[in-house]
Amino acid sequence: MLLATILGSGMAMLDSTVVNVALPSIGADLDADVAGLQWTANGYLLTLSALILLGGSLGDRLGRRRVFVVGTVWFAAASLLCGLAPSVWTLVAARMLQGVGGALLTPGSLAIISAAFAPSDRGRAIGAWSGLMGIFGAAGPFVGGWLISAFSWRWAFLVNVPVALAVVLVTLRHVPESRGSAGAHEGAGPWHGLDAAGAALAATALGLVSWALVTWPERGAGGAVLVAGLAGLAAGAAFVVVERRVDHPMVPMSLFSARAFSATNATTFLVYAGLGGMFFLLVLTLQVVAGFSPLAAGAALLPVTLIMLVLSPRMGGLVARTGPRLPMVVGPLVAAAGAALTSRLGADAQYLRDVVPPIAVFGLGMAVTVAPLTTTVLAAAPDRYAGVASGINNAVARAGGLLTVAALPLVVGLTGDAYRDPALLLPAFRTGLLLCAALLAAGAVVSAVALPRNGSGQAQAISDSTP
Repeated sequence: MLLATILGSGMAMLDSTVVNVALPSIGADLDADVAGLQWTANGYLLTLSALILLGGSLGDRLGRRRVFVVGTVWFAAASLLCGLAPSVWTLVAARMLQGVGGALLTPGSLAIISAAFAPSDRGRAIGAWSGLMGIFGAAGPFVGGWLISAFSWRWAFLVNVPVALAVVLVTLRHVPESRGSAGAHEGAGPWHGLDAAGAALAATALGLVSWALVTWPERGAGGAVLVAGLAGLAAGAAFVVVERRVDHPMVPMSLFSARAFSATNATTFLVYAGLGGMFFLLVLTLQVVAGFSPLAAGAALLPVTLIMLVLSPRMGGLVARTGPRLPMVVGPLVAAAGAALTSRLGADAQYLRDVVPPIAVFGLGMAVTVAPLTTTVLAAAPDRYAGVASGINNAVARAGGLLTVAALPLVVGLTGDAYRDPALLLPAFRTGLLLCAALLAAGAVVSAVALPRNGSGQAQAISDSTP
């Protein structure tokens, strides 16, 4: 079960990071500007963030294993389209389809684990899942760099097809089916009350705000950009109103009455915003400014992989001993220090001397943070909302990365083809990494102020009568 869920979700996680290494090659091969590269990264994050909530709900209703398998097959088909894309905007469209598959398979993996493991073993299982998921995310740039150097950027997507086949075979043979009761009426079909309006509003809000941020540098803040941004914010507000009023919401607002759930999701947004921005700028800068090959640039994140491999499985049970606050304050602060130190990289950067130490500090912070964060957010929700809670947390994480990648080039003045000029990219990189460090530190502050010392029993704060 762990093999299937970790390999499936890891495939989706890997693809959300591997593309960063491929961006210079994609830009050169498909003649893409900064906006094209942003949408190559963000097209995937957009549909993943908007629909992962719906994916968790569908798993609870239709069967978590069934939706997990469908998502895996969908993801593989979209990956094939990415690998064959003849233009950057065709690639963006295929990446958006990839995000749909990721939205179906990612929340199901954690929900399957949560439903199958006894509470006494769940923390360790989630810790193993979190650690290996972090490894997939960190290993993505390295694996992608090797594929790009040895073959082509297209193989960074095509490799998903055989992996997906293995996931489907293992899942069908070894993973039991499970369902939740959230949102179901006795005697009603599994599609009854599905929150299509909520899904549409979430996608509209994220899409319009992201488009406004990406387009702002070229078109200015007025006209269509202003209208799109305001419409996106209005759609976000409407989403909250709809979720409070519909009978079977995609995001049950009662979940946020648990203090640990609200605080952990706020920390998640800030931490993954810093992580997404850092990964987007770092691997690009190492190739363009420091002259690293795609393989060497991907290997720059190997310290994160090794540290998370050793520490993350042990962090899953830490919450039971210390409560969630300590690791979720210390972890983001250490990661922020790593990001700030990484901003000092320049044209003469050497791997062992300049890259490994700050990246190792960053990896240590993420290893301390990720497993306790995931354990806390699931412990704060009733078992029947496991898929929904997982979907919410994943959506928050992806939305943080999505909006940061959309906004950072605007904030640091990186527009058009400027990413190809080392003299323009380096100062933008340094400013951007300091902003990412500030986001990570803000996550620590939120945890310190809002997270309860003892995270146990938070699920009981939510009434079992809540629809």
